[in-house]
Amino acid sequence: MQGAGGGVATAAVALGVALGKRVYATSREQWKRDRVSELGAVAVAPGGRLPERVDVVIESVGEPTFEHSMKCAAPGARIVVCGATGGHLARVDLRRVFAMQLEILGSSMGTPAELGELLGMCASGTIGPVIDSSFAFEQAPDAFARLLSGELFGKVVLEH
Repeated sequence: MQGAGGGVATAAVALGVALGKRVYATSREQWKRDRVSELGAVAVAPGGRLPERVDVVIESVGEPTFEHSMKCAAPGARIVVCGATGGHLARVDLRRVFAMQLEILGSSMGTPAELGELLGMCASGTIGPVIDSSFAFEQAPDAFARLLSGELFGKVVLEH
């Protein structure tokens, strides 16, 4: 998984770990790699070599990390693209796609049944959101400033 530290990445790490999967996550920031390790993932510097190729890659960054995501994928792996925070025009080496028999899947969310399963895991306490910070509704400008800072790890909550 690329880009640990943002909302999508931390949620995917927490879910993968809760499901008993081995999870690798990248971040440019050492403090974010430390935090993702605390969640149970193996932190890797961006572009760093993983100890193994993986069956599923959650790609939420896009252009700057897509090539690395493809190189991390095992033969027959699935790359799930759920965001493009770093750019939406990634270059794809089609030779790698067909030689490795990769599946590239775009996703904005799962099925209603999968959402029900996820909500059940939240209700049972199996998983929960990773919260970076909470703000009162009147502090909405501060919450957006926090989002724009790039210094967050997890969700920013706006209480109403």
